[in-house]
Amino acid sequence: MARRVLVTGGAGFIGSNIVAELAARGGFEIAVCDRLRAVDGGKWRNLAKHAIDDFIAPEDLSAWLGGRGRDVAIVIHMGAISSTMEADADKIVHINFSLSRDLHDWCAASGRRFIYASSAATYGAGEHGFDDRSDLDFLTALRPLNAYGWSKALFDILVARRAAAAAAPPQSVGLKFFNVYGPNEGHKGAMRSMAAQMWPGVAAGEAVRLFKSCREPWGHGAQERDFVDVRDAAAIALWFVDHADVSGLFNVGSGEARSFNDLARAVFTAAGRPARIDYIDMPEAIRETYQYHTRAPMDRLRAAGYAAPLATIDEGVADYVRRYLSREDPYR
Repeated sequence: MARRVLVTGGAGFIGSNIVAELAARGGFEIAVCDRLRAVDGGKWRNLAKHAIDDFIAPEDLSAWLGGRGRDVAIVIHMGAISSTMEADADKIVHINFSLSRDLHDWCAASGRRFIYASSAATYGAGEHGFDDRSDLDFLTALRPLNAYGWSKALFDILVARRAAAAAAPPQSVGLKFFNVYGPNEGHKGAMRSMAAQMWPGVAAGEAVRLFKSCREPWGHGAQERDFVDVRDAAAIALWFVDHADVSGLFNVGSGEARSFNDLARAVFTAAGRPARIDYIDMPEAIRETYQYHTRAPMDRLRAAGYAAPLATIDEGVADYVRRYLSREDPYR
């Protein structure tokens, strides 16, 4: 019998890639909760290649859970306001914390498994490192740099407190996504990955513009991020679907810190063009809080049993450009 899986945010970037993985594997009834908005915005196209069994508007989710949702075995909660440019903090907290809390509590009360999107933004400037610990002392010491990161950190703390009080779902997994890139992100606009933002200019033969460094020992464009292919991120989420006995917080990255220079060169190489990079001044408004290094230690995930290789940006970006960004139909 097929397992029914609810994917919130299932038409979004990471969520739609999880839906693609579920559909490719078979054996699942897939219900998607999301808001598609404008027809020309592209989100509906993120789902168009895959059969789903139900679609729920966010405002109808509570009623749906009390009806057809009684058959749900696993909730994969990717729905969130992920824009760091969102100006309404009340909206961010309501959606990223309060609604997530309600869904977590429903899973705990009804014995359903719960896999949710946390974020590397919870680590703030990285002054406490990037280890995916779930003890309360560590989680409460983190100082995110924006309201989005804070809302995600707040929910991580709530989940840890619920677990300590034996009020958790039978499986509870938080996935701390780092800098994700890959197919189905076109609708994100200014919040697309840097690889996607670079591509149109590179394809047109233009130079990529990167920030100059304002801090030693980093050179211009040498600021580092852990760039992770969304297809690896989705595969990790599905690994937890297959391993109901594993719970906790886990980093989702490549395990490598690579520079923006490296990323730009990977896009140029995939396009078959020589690299052209110009360096521009970093806006003063972000200089004090700009991160110069992130890297996702993947030890806990590996120790839990995840053994699949993780794409480097050279591998992942090459495939992303050739199979998606350069095509007329860029959707997975």
